[in-house]
Formats: sequence, structure tokens, C-alpha cells
Amino acid sequence: MQTTQTYRIYFILLSGMLVLTFLLNISLGSVGIPLEEIVKILTGSEAIKSSWSYIVLDYRLPKALTAILAGGGLAVSGLLMQTLFRNPLAGPFVLGLSSGASLGVAILILGAGAFGGFLGSLLLSQWSLVIASALGSFLVLLAVLAVTLRVKDTMAILIIGLMFGSVTAAVVAVLSYFSNAEQLQQYIFWSFGSLGNQSWSGVFILVICCLIGLLLSVFNSKSLNALLLGENYAKSMGLQMKKTTFLIIIATSLLAGSITAFAGPIAFVGLAVPHLTRQFIKTSNHFILIPTVLLCGAILMLLCDTVAQLPFSEYTLPINAITSLLGAPVVIWLLVRKRKLLF
Repeated sequence: MQTTQTYRIYFILLSGMLVLTFLLNISLGSVGIPLEEIVKILTGSEAIKSSWSYIVLDYRLPKALTAILAGGGLAVSGLLMQTLFRNPLAGPFVLGLSSGASLGVAILILGAGAFGGFLGSLLLSQWSLVIASALGSFLVLLAVLAVTLRVKDTMAILIIGLMFGSVTAAVVAVLSYFSNAEQLQQYIFWSFGSLGNQSWSGVFILVICCLIGLLLSVFNSKSLNALLLGENYAKSMGLQMKKTTFLIIIATSLLAGSITAFAGPIAFVGLAVPHLTRQFIKTSNHFILIPTVLLCGAILMLLCDTVAQLPFSEYTLPINAITSLLGAPVVIWLLVRKRKLLF
């Protein structure tokens, strides 16, 4: 039985690891920058080379903050879905949000190709891709929420969410079939996921969306604890299932939808981090689980991004590939060693 003091120690250790991985992520890249120079730049002092300040403040710092928000947000949204549906295989995109975002981007890329020239390049700017992705996720969210108001069974909502995802994926497949090689390449690059090339205005919007989603998650912690004991028990405790389900889906959509809009679809993190966290945090209390999962997701994403940018090399690997290649074997090993899934 772990005590409050043990949880506090875990939280302090994870916070320290987050700071270390954050500094390491900013320090390493195609140009190596010493840690002491990183601290100088972040505290407002002059670096030895002026180019280092530009690299850190205009490129690596927004990317590192995006990694923290993406990793933490996806991990928490995965925890919410696993608790709501009581399904260890549920993830942040189980409601079809990622497929909706993919559909929005696919329609934009295919449509932009028809205009060509200046208008086509304008349509394929960073903000247009973000807006198209957000609109696609939002339309799927509206459909899921409409179903939520009519269906009482949460398992039915899960299945309907998967069906929405299948339908949008089918439409994307049809659009891909009729597009040319250049359009397909643009779409595939977006589907790889990317934490880089983020503007400070984009990071600010992502912070607001993730903050609202996290506050909603913490606000529903008591309801999430009740759901672990089953819907009937939760109802006997006075829990309003429709209202709770609605709020949890809104929180998940804000987190997963905004992250997908700015960073593309990022696999594995939302599904696996809650399970990894439960391996050492032996509790089902969401007041403890949510901040711990948030920290673990942020740390994992920073580590994956550090590996993906191939330090001291000009090449960068897709973040999606790294999250799955590094994370999946670890989860398999932990589950085989434990021989059961803590849930």
C-alpha cells in the first residue's frame, strides 16, 4: 500500500525528470548547445553565439513546449477514455477525432491542388492545415455528442465512435485514390506528426485548449473514480451519467483535437502511458493519476522528440515512428513481466 508521502516523492522525482528532459531536448539537435548556455538564454542573458539564442527561442523552445503539451494532453485523454469505457485498449482517438482531423486535412490538400499557383500555396499554409484539422475533429465531435444525448450505454458510444472513424477513414482513402503523387506525399508527411515549426501564437492557443481540457479532467476526477466501480454503482452514488459522459468527451476532444490540429496524429502515447504509469503508481484515484500521467506523457514525448531529431545530424525522423518504436516494446515487456494489466 503506497502512502501519500510515496506519491509526493514520485511527483517530485517526475517533476525533476521533466526539467532534465526539457533541457536535454533543447540542448540537442543538428547544432549542439551546452546546457549552461541554454540556462543563460532561458534566463534572458546573452549567449556566446547570437545564433544559439535564435535557435533556442524561435525553434527549439516552442517545439519542446509543444512536446510537453502533446505528450501530457494525449496521455490524460487516453486515461479518460480507458476509465469511461472501462477498456484498456481505448485511446484518445477512439471517438474518431483523429480520423475526422485526417479527413479535414485530406479535403484541404486535394482541394488546394485543384486551384494551383498562389491560391493553392495559400490554402496549404500552416494555419489552414490547423483549421482544416480542427474543423474535421469538431464535426466528428458534434456527431458523437449528438449520439451521446440519445444513447445511454457507454459501450454503444465507443462502437459508434469507432464507426465514425471507419467512415471518415474510408472517405480519406477515396480522396487519396484520386489524388496525385505530390498531394499524397503532402498528406503522408502530415500524418507522420510533427512537433516543429510551431509559432508562439500557435503554442499559446494550444496551451489554452489543453489547460481547459486538463481543468475539466481534474474537475471530473471524483466521477471518474466512481465509474471504475461500474455504471450502476456510479448511478447509486448520485452520478448523472449523461452529464459526466458529456464532460469527459468534451475534455478528451479539447485535448486530443487541439493536439492533432497543431502536431498531427501522434500514436501510442495516449494508449500506453496510462498503463506505464499504473505499473509504479498503485492507485486508481484520479486525483493522483491525472497529474502523474500528465508528467509521464510529457517526459516520454520529450525523450521521443530528442531521439527523433537525431542529435548532431541534419535529419529528423517522424515523431510517430519513434513513439511506437521506443514505447511499444517497453509496454510489452512490462505486461509480460507483470502477467496482468493493472486497471
